Amino acid sequence: MSTDKGKLIYSCDIAVRWGDMDAYGHVNNAMYMRYLEEARVQLLAEMGASMDGGGTDPVVINVGCTFFQPVVYPDTLKINCYVKDPGRSSFMTLYEIFSASNPESPVSEGYAKVVWMDHHSGKSVPLPDAIRTKIIP
Repeated sequence: MSTDKGKLIYSCDIAVRWGDMDAYGHVNNAMYMRYLEEARVQLLAEMGASMDGGGTDPVVINVGCTFFQPVVYPDTLKINCYVKDPGRSSFMTLYEIFSASNPESPVSEGYAKVVWMDHHSGKSVPLPDAIRTKIIP
């Protein structure tokens, strides 16, 4: 993750489930997309975003994750959510994921670009003012 993570605006804890692990005995990499999704949904709800799919709502257009250390059950992950680079209709979300069993350094970090979209037209729309004011540092 770049040195400019953006503005920290939300943190949450997510419990690792036994079923999140794979044959290698650690959390499967695909589960991190679920963890990031859960943190992002909580973040957007905290920001007051509508997510019913019936009007203008946020959608994700790309997502990624880098892994530093394996995580095993039982554990709890702390996810710090940052926002940066607000544009006309989008902003970046950046995530630091820490393990309760090793809280000093991140076990992974991720990102997703969020775009506001009109679900009827299929086109992007300007960020709502109420959302923009929460993003601008």
